[in-house]
Amino acid sequence: MKWGYGSKSRSRHSSVVAVAEETEGIEIDEEFIESYWANLPSELLREVLMRIEDTESKWPLRKNVVACAGVCRSWREIMKELVKTPEVSGKLTFPISVKQPGPRETLLQCFIKRNQATQTYHLYLSLTQALADDGKFLLAARKYRRPTCTDYIISLDADEMSKGGGTCIGKLRSNFLGTKFTVYDAILPYAGAKMVKSRSTRLVGSKQMNPRVASGNYEVAHISYELNVLGARGPRRMHCVMDAIPTSSIKPGGVAPTQVDFPMGNSDSSLPLRFLRSKSNRMEKSLSGPLETQREGSLVLKNKAPRWHEQLQCWCLNFHGRVTVASVKNFQLVASPENGVAGPEHEKVILQFGKVGKDVFTMDYRYPLSAFQAFAICLSSFDTKIACE
Repeated sequence: MKWGYGSKSRSRHSSVVAVAEETEGIEIDEEFIESYWANLPSELLREVLMRIEDTESKWPLRKNVVACAGVCRSWREIMKELVKTPEVSGKLTFPISVKQPGPRETLLQCFIKRNQATQTYHLYLSLTQALADDGKFLLAARKYRRPTCTDYIISLDADEMSKGGGTCIGKLRSNFLGTKFTVYDAILPYAGAKMVKSRSTRLVGSKQMNPRVASGNYEVAHISYELNVLGARGPRRMHCVMDAIPTSSIKPGGVAPTQVDFPMGNSDSSLPLRFLRSKSNRMEKSLSGPLETQREGSLVLKNKAPRWHEQLQCWCLNFHGRVTVASVKNFQLVASPENGVAGPEHEKVILQFGKVGKDVFTMDYRYPLSAFQAFAICLSSFDTKIACE
């Protein structure tokens, strides 16, 4: 894992023990160290952690916020209170952040690196304004071809993207023609969501999942591509129905379901998700926002209409410098108006994706989409469209 506290890191107390041994030259009992740090006066501890959270706003320095959450239970609980969701803070801190909606007012800038030889895709958070920096790893996906469809398994681990892997959090599946796609979440996206029964229902490894929490294939989005009458000269026509997001979410005061915890149940797992686990897990408590069964209409996303550029003699979209290479894969998605009545919220770009190099693409998203949902939609653009082109 590359979240700064994954399988390559030391145990959550070993670094504290090492520092104590170096400075004092004596052996220190780990239980004593944990008790020592845990029993700091709560007012002092909270003030220290608040200052760390306030000052270290970007990666890689933000790994210190994550490290604090791994010291002991009291530190972890305080950090969970202090660290705001991406909607509020615009920051991606813990792994659960990739399942939470992005900021409302700005686009969160990311990029995708494609490896055509291995059929893998890696999503990174941009650390600078440069179009190609090292980035902060967020998600990975691998393409699996089947006789009648194509699957993209989405994982929290940059190296583990197998279908039965314990780090898989969802998948994207296409039809045979590559014109229709379904996004599946491995974790209940909102109360009342229906699980799709299939031979591949066990998407997340049973050893990592809490047996008391339903896990499997929950449909969260449907993507379709229509015949492109402009051919390679114009962008593809996309239609995305976000089953897990109500259409009211884009309106002032609107709310989208927000996952606040991973229901992981294996204490032996090396995943950093254990830092976010509550022993008394109930799935209803791991969601915020509208918890009732979703009954109102789902949010629908469509392509933003391009404009014809006379000098370039092509259809163009304004990506504000985030896209540098013309490609049929490039797109911008906006909310489709209800009953044909468009408002200011329907002009705001919710997701944009575009090419900047042979195998490098930018991906910028905002509320109410999460990084996971945005990544899945962008993965659909990579697939071959037999009937569209």
